[in-house]
Amino acid sequence: MIYFDNGSTTPMDGRVEEEMLPYNNVYFGNPSSLHAAGRYAANAVERAREKVAKSIGARPKEIYFTSGGTESDNVAIQGVAFANRERGNHIITSAIEHHAVLNTCHFLETEGFKVTYLPVNRDGLVSPDSVNNAITPQTILVSIMAANNEIGTIQPIREIGKVAKEGGVLFHTDAVQALGKMPIDVDQDNIDLLAISAHKLHGPKGVGALFIRKNTNIRPLFFGGGQEMGLRSSTENVAGIVGMGAAISFGTQNMVKDIEIMRELRDRIIDRTMSMVSGVFLNGSRSSRLCNNVHFRFDRIEGESLVLSLDKMGIATSTGSACSSRSIEPSHVLKALGASNTDCRGLLRITLNRMNNADEVEYFLNALPKIVSDLRGMY
Repeated sequence: MIYFDNGSTTPMDGRVEEEMLPYNNVYFGNPSSLHAAGRYAANAVERAREKVAKSIGARPKEIYFTSGGTESDNVAIQGVAFANRERGNHIITSAIEHHAVLNTCHFLETEGFKVTYLPVNRDGLVSPDSVNNAITPQTILVSIMAANNEIGTIQPIREIGKVAKEGGVLFHTDAVQALGKMPIDVDQDNIDLLAISAHKLHGPKGVGALFIRKNTNIRPLFFGGGQEMGLRSSTENVAGIVGMGAAISFGTQNMVKDIEIMRELRDRIIDRTMSMVSGVFLNGSRSSRLCNNVHFRFDRIEGESLVLSLDKMGIATSTGSACSSRSIEPSHVLKALGASNTDCRGLLRITLNRMNNADEVEYFLNALPKIVSDLRGMY
């Protein structure tokens, strides 16, 4: 199988699995236990915390482990909202956020919070000026993703973070798709809260992390034994946390080189497809784009048929976010870009990883034109 659906999940790096295994069957102690087995597990968690912190320029005590990106987004947004309710009840986000952010904001609206959903331009970019204009004395949080999970557009988070900071507002970013595909530094980028997930970076599923800047006013969503410095009570997933630390460490070691390789493969797919196939359009920004993301719209084709036809050829792709792949509703991201319901039908997302190569891209490019022609011939 040629795997081009890395925006949904990535294959686990074999080195990550090797580091995880001992914590399932040898060093399986509970990190909260006082005996040697517990201390060994606790030390492993702290070493992973240091690796995650280093990757984004944070301090280890500012990293909290969670079950994944969705929980991290929920803890960040709900935790800040409810902790700061007496100061204000207004949140700013964008129309193209992941559902982990959008649906959390929808929930908060039922709790009396007011949410501004900023529009984006045709490339899917949020204007820092629109953020600045939306801030009011009641604004307590701005949440804008670092890079979009469907169309790959990279947002100007450093500028948006600066606007939020100057307005005295906390800034949260969902960096699940971005980590390892672009440089991130929480201080330089003016980020107060940042969500990441291990399985998007060749790590295990079911584990993520949330960066929370020191002295940020936030409250936990649930309560128990006080793990993760009181924010996320639950016995730690030690093997998963070790795997996350390893995945991020391996994933950032050669990040500059990996980004350049993926960017070259991405551009080859874009250029060749648009020269070989008629009626194809690139969604999102060409220049401000994740190194591994290609998102096309094809005229007179159903995206699902295209994905299934490629699958028969041994190529795994998607139409967009895996979290909503079974939804019959048009992509909210494409709708925000001004696409019609018809435009939202013929979508194809190709997302690469650092292990993909030129031979796989060539195989895909050789297969695609005939598949498109055959599908159009059925209409």
